[in-house]
Amino acid sequence: MHQTLEPAYALIDCNSFYASCERVFRPDLAKTPIVVLSNNDGCVIARSACAKPFVKMGQPYFQVRDVLRRHGILAFSSNYALYGEMSERVMAAIEGLVPRLEVYSIDEAFADLSGVPGSLERLGRDIRSRVRQWTGIPVGVGIAGTKTLAKLANHAAKAWQTHTGGVVDLRPAHARDWVLKHCDVGEVWGIGRRMKAHLEPLGIKTAWDLAQADARQLGLRFSVVLEKTIRELAGTPCLELEDVNPPRQEICCSRMFGDCLTELAPIREAVASYTFRAAEKLRSQGSLCKKMRVAIRTGLFNPDEAKYAKGVVIELPYPTDDTRLMTRAACEALQRLYRPGFRYSKAEVMLLELCQRGEYTGDLFARTQPAAAERLMGVLDAINGRWGRGTLRTGSVPLLAEWGMRRELMSQSYTTRLDQLMVAR
Repeated sequence: MHQTLEPAYALIDCNSFYASCERVFRPDLAKTPIVVLSNNDGCVIARSACAKPFVKMGQPYFQVRDVLRRHGILAFSSNYALYGEMSERVMAAIEGLVPRLEVYSIDEAFADLSGVPGSLERLGRDIRSRVRQWTGIPVGVGIAGTKTLAKLANHAAKAWQTHTGGVVDLRPAHARDWVLKHCDVGEVWGIGRRMKAHLEPLGIKTAWDLAQADARQLGLRFSVVLEKTIRELAGTPCLELEDVNPPRQEICCSRMFGDCLTELAPIREAVASYTFRAAEKLRSQGSLCKKMRVAIRTGLFNPDEAKYAKGVVIELPYPTDDTRLMTRAACEALQRLYRPGFRYSKAEVMLLELCQRGEYTGDLFARTQPAAAERLMGVLDAINGRWGRGTLRTGSVPLLAEWGMRRELMSQSYTTRLDQLMVAR
């Protein structure tokens, strides 16, 4: 007789990931509170645990600069190359210990532990130990019979780390019930501020209250997503592990400029650079693009500056992943959008109506992407994959850009640049 395995999931989440990455190569900062800033050093997007009492997430840097200095909190610009490299190392360390892994975000992953023999709590501690030994990054591990409960278990592992040691297994009923009763409903995966505001007038204030609610009725009233969340909290798995993330239906590349731009030429460079990156993402998921949207705008917050914001959608001649064709179309669209006399702060390139090869049926006599273009794009990606992003690029993408992000507080690229590797003396 076939035996059905009891489902078991683990959620492995890095603690204050960006801040932890900054500490890996700076052991002198082990006890120093740290915050990491968004693009152009705009606002706080990550905080170490000891910085959280003094700084709120999302606060503009210019408003809290004095607060940081007063409390000895060190600020860093976002070092995305470092964070991406460290994320890959963390995931590689976990993969060697679990049967299946779903990378959920840059700093967290779900593992399917169904059928794994022995103590899963012990396995969770082995995962913590290996990740810390291999990367220097601390993680929390939550284990449960559903993904939503595993998320909540991970929250409990961090919230009560002194007692849990960073690992919580919610499969025993008494452990699950205790955590559900002691966690605010807002801590449940997928329950944001807006949904919490709807639930509290109904007497649903804790995760336990939500788990006891009528899933069907609340699903009809709000959404099927909420219904699945309630069933998962009650122990019924509704969310499977995804081995491969589904292709995105839209791809967007957008950045604030380091400084406002008034001339067309540097904005054109930015649009070409964003298109180049968007096309890379498009090819990485094996998709083709039928339409693009290009937009530019001025700053929003200076009352003394004239405001302008406009975008245009472009129909491409055929579904394509050719960087050259998309860049040409984007720059022609920008020419139509640009108006002199404004200080532009942002440009955006969005790829729309994406499809996989073979999913669309075009006109029998319509143009299709030449095979030579596909081969060229393959060579482009192969070279950049081997020698680093930007090694080979179109002529419209500059090597150095004056409009690039302002990152005055960025740490060294310890893992991605030979001239910034650590040196033992």
